[in-house]
Amino acid sequence: MDFLGDAKPVTAPNWELVGQHLIVAFIGGLLVAGIYRGTRARSHRNPSFPATLVLLAILIAMVTQVIGNNVARAFSLVGALSIVRFRTVVRDTQDTAFVIFAVVVGMAAGAGAYAVAAVGLAIGGIAAAVVRTKVDTNWDDTESALNLRLGLGLDPKVVLASVFDKALEHHEVVSVSTIKQGAALDYVYRIRPREGFDPAQFVKELNQIDGVQDVELRRGEPDQA
Repeated sequence: MDFLGDAKPVTAPNWELVGQHLIVAFIGGLLVAGIYRGTRARSHRNPSFPATLVLLAILIAMVTQVIGNNVARAFSLVGALSIVRFRTVVRDTQDTAFVIFAVVVGMAAGAGAYAVAAVGLAIGGIAAAVVRTKVDTNWDDTESALNLRLGLGLDPKVVLASVFDKALEHHEVVSVSTIKQGAALDYVYRIRPREGFDPAQFVKELNQIDGVQDVELRRGEPDQA
């Protein structure tokens, strides 16, 4: 384990090279975000995700330069970052792929492997375009998140159908989880209301359904824990 204690003296960074790496990472992040926006159907996009991809590429480039060839520093950073807990779940597996895409591009930029980043962006962009999601349900800015708790044994497609059909244009289940030691199920829906939608009336009607234990309606993207 001597290599962990073999600390090399800290030398002044080459600021010009550091800036160059970060600028390349920034451009690479923008390109990854552009590929995401250009190849993902609007209904499958997360509005804040492109900005996340750009920042992620820059941050990874910074981490790569901080670590360099120092193994001890790499272990230290892993330990420091392990205390961070991310509770938000990426709702689509393709979004996970774009996160990894941004990470790898940022890592290549930070290591000065610009050719790898460029080729990866080109081939990755082509692949994303070829396998792009073609289904688009035309979700728009009116979409909201509905958290709903049902007693165990109830079929939401049956008990909620009348209220949903009257008030909503589209809806989809984002996640399902158990609660109360398995005595109930929590459903997270992504919904788009009809014109003239009354949130208070909608929640009231849902609460009047037998078996519905809790209802929460929020504007914006569903938040998955």
